[in-house]
Formats: sequence, C-alpha cells, structure tokens
Amino acid sequence: MSILWCGGIYQEVIEDLGVYIVSYDRAGYGESDPNPNRTVKSDALDIEELADQLGVGSKFYVIGYSMGGHPIWGCLKYIPHRLAGAGLLAPAVNYWWPGFPANLSKEAYYQQLPQDQWAVRVAHYIPWLTYWWNTQKWFPPSAVIAHRMDIFSRRDVEVLSKWSPEENNYLVYALARQQGEYESLHRDMMVGFGTWEFDPLDLKNPFPNNEGSVHLWHGDEDRLVPVILQRYIVQRLPWIHYHELSGAGHMFPFADGMSDTIVKAVLTGDK
Repeated sequence: MSILWCGGIYQEVIEDLGVYIVSYDRAGYGESDPNPNRTVKSDALDIEELADQLGVGSKFYVIGYSMGGHPIWGCLKYIPHRLAGAGLLAPAVNYWWPGFPANLSKEAYYQQLPQDQWAVRVAHYIPWLTYWWNTQKWFPPSAVIAHRMDIFSRRDVEVLSKWSPEENNYLVYALARQQGEYESLHRDMMVGFGTWEFDPLDLKNPFPNNEGSVHLWHGDEDRLVPVILQRYIVQRLPWIHYHELSGAGHMFPFADGMSDTIVKAVLTGDK
C-alpha cells in the first residue's frame, strides 16, 4: 500500500523539499525475508540497518501507516537519536498497553466487530493459534484479513473505488502476501497485539529542543482503529502534534492531497 501512498506525492513537492523517499517491505512482506523472532524492536533496528546500508545519513524521517505504526513506535523507543521526525497515520493500537485506563481500552476493544475482537484476543493470549484461527472455517476470521468492505467508512469506499480491482488485488494480495499470510498478516498481528517490551505511553519527547517533531493523524470515523485511544495517547504525550480529521476513515492517507500535507508537516514541523 505504501507504493500507492508514495505515488500520490507530487514530484514538485519532492523537489521543493529536497527529499528522497524509501518504501520497503517489512520482514515477511513482499520480498523481505521472514523473521520468526520478529518484534517491535527488531522492526526498528531493521529500519536503522536499511538506512545505514542506503547511506541516507545520520538522521532520517519515518512515516508509518496502520499496522506500519508499530515500527514507528519502536523507532521512537529504540533509535530516537537517528530520527529527524516521525509521522503516524491511523496507527493500529494495542489494547493491552499498560498505560491505557482499563475502562477506555475495554470501550475501544468492543467497538470492533465481534470477529475482530476474537482475532486480536487470540493474537495476544495464544499467538501460536493465530494462523489457525484466521484459516479455520467454523468461526469468522479477522475482518481485515478477510477484506470485508463493511469495515470501511463511506469516505474509505470512495478512496478505494479509485483503484482498479486488478491493481488492488495485485498490491494487497499477490505482491504483499507472496510469502504467505502466516509470515505477513498473521505475524503482524502477533507482534502488534502481543506483549510489548515497553509502553508507548511512557515514551519521552525525542525532540526536547524542537529539533524535530512527531505527528499523528487519525480520522474520527475510522472503523478499524478507535479514535478514542489516539485521543488518550496524545493527552499522555502532549509533544505529539495531533491532527484529527473530521469525517475521515482509515484510508484518509490516500485521499487527494493528503500525502503532500503529511510529508510537508513531518519535514517542516508545521502543526
């Protein structure tokens, strides 16, 4: 999906800002080798190693969308000294982060479809059954993995309608999942909804002297990631610049002009 998102950035914006954009396959996705020991930390260290191999410099910007938000939280924890700025776009949230009040995480958890409640519960408590749960035929699997269209908002459907079925099937199924759903989608669930080694709600500002900035965007009609959890996160971490988009769903980064707005904000620090 990052191919589509990066493709939406106007060339003149790239030239004006003087940026070089890298989109890569996380472990188990696309053509990247699977990592059976993958964690949020290993994802962050993969980013650091890739940056060093490409010679992008001592500091760089990172942007993550949806489940790609987990590596960004990892970067803020494990390699903050390498970051020039960061952007989180509708980042998936782990309902079991200790810093969430129990009543709030419970409220957000039950805003999911029942089948997604079960799917993330299995990924958290019995991760070795994640693949089985999402492939068995007795109970419905994760609605995201099953690609149910009713999980998307009206504006999400409008965005998705701009892509041809062939393009969507190639990027979302053939290209991203070519190593199998276990090493891509299912391991993503185990990492993202498992027990983390740190609580993002305890993170310190990586830019205490305003030498960079962290931004978080979320649509208030996102049916995949409850907005109430993002609101609490930015209350606990006031150094994050929060952008809540009225009427927007989970696919807002692909709306016309959004990619330019996001890149400009992350690079320039504009609120």
